[in-house]
Amino acid sequence: MGATVGALCRGGSSSGGLLGLVGACPLRRGSTRHGTVKRGTFVRDIRATGTTEAVRSATTVAPRLAGQPTNLVITRLVAAGARVRAGDLLVEFDRQDQVRAALDRRAEYLDLEQQILKKRADQAAALAADQTALTVADHDVGRARLDVEKNQFLARIDAEKNTLALEQAEARLAQLRQATALKARAAAADIRILEIRRDRARRAWRNAESNADVMVGRAPFDGLAMLRTTYRGNQMARVQEGDEVYAGTPVVTVVDPGRMQVRVRINQVDGGAVRVGQPATIRLDAYPDLVFKGRVEQFAPLAAASQLTARVRTFMALVAIDGSHANLMPDLSAAVDIEVERLDNVLMLPRAAVTVEGGGAAVDVRGPGRGGRQAITVGAASVDYAVISKGVDEGTVVAMSPGGSGR
Repeated sequence: MGATVGALCRGGSSSGGLLGLVGACPLRRGSTRHGTVKRGTFVRDIRATGTTEAVRSATTVAPRLAGQPTNLVITRLVAAGARVRAGDLLVEFDRQDQVRAALDRRAEYLDLEQQILKKRADQAAALAADQTALTVADHDVGRARLDVEKNQFLARIDAEKNTLALEQAEARLAQLRQATALKARAAAADIRILEIRRDRARRAWRNAESNADVMVGRAPFDGLAMLRTTYRGNQMARVQEGDEVYAGTPVVTVVDPGRMQVRVRINQVDGGAVRVGQPATIRLDAYPDLVFKGRVEQFAPLAAASQLTARVRTFMALVAIDGSHANLMPDLSAAVDIEVERLDNVLMLPRAAVTVEGGGAAVDVRGPGRGGRQAITVGAASVDYAVISKGVDEGTVVAMSPGGSGR
């Protein structure tokens, strides 16, 4: 009870005015308001603030072109806030240079293909001539060998002539064979050089075509188109047609408004009470009449330093919103009440009726036949009610602002 009573007297600290174990002691005397101890359901909420965002979103950025680190000019752009369907055009960049490069590379590729065909035809003709020369040389060697076989019947000088003719024919045949092999290797090298140039031109052609294809961004799913901002001149401005942007610059974000959530910051004092799955109530600052139900979807296990001081830490939490509405848009400020405690069938009385003195809690009982100071045991408390574990019964009437010393 000590911790709860202390919280009642000191007053809790909550981010965004959240409902917790807060109190205000002492209370002023002289009031005639009364409260009644009732049995019911006790609920304690924590108030947090944040901004709405889409659960599902996709951002189209300026493409990074293969081999061309150049800026891009926006030629067509979807209207801000427009409803788009999957496949609708979001943004188109000037692709004239890419189309021209693709045509040039294609022409170069086709020219090299023709050069390869011509080179192969020329090499085939040269190979046929070399094969004819080899055949003639081989026949010359055959005839020279027949002449050498007649040397035993010829004069010595004629025999020497036949032997020299055979050696000459064999040398010529060996020379032609070696030359033909070298020519074949050189021809293969020439073809390979042209093939490498052709393959390089084909890759450049494909890259240019792919560059032209990525110059158009389309919606990946049905949703709402939101234009991003870029640095123009000396200030940030929304992108528009005609802007020149760098590769990788976000241009359009498509969000699914049917599934929204709120990103909130939870004060470090209340971080221990928040759990995934707890119900929440969401209210939009711009539309006070809109109230949505939701639940805590994610809760960061590590706290982050505050922007104001490093001594104050906050926890990030994502609260999913149930349902949708035409006014429920991204980047709206919202207040979220997270239900962190619920007690059913408990005795409750207005918190303003509880005073703390001497480390204990008490109420000023009113009613026929009874009255005066009554010590109580407080179980839990919120900004409006306190749960009574012991000390008073259901139906007891208590003063809302009891008087007396020590309060």
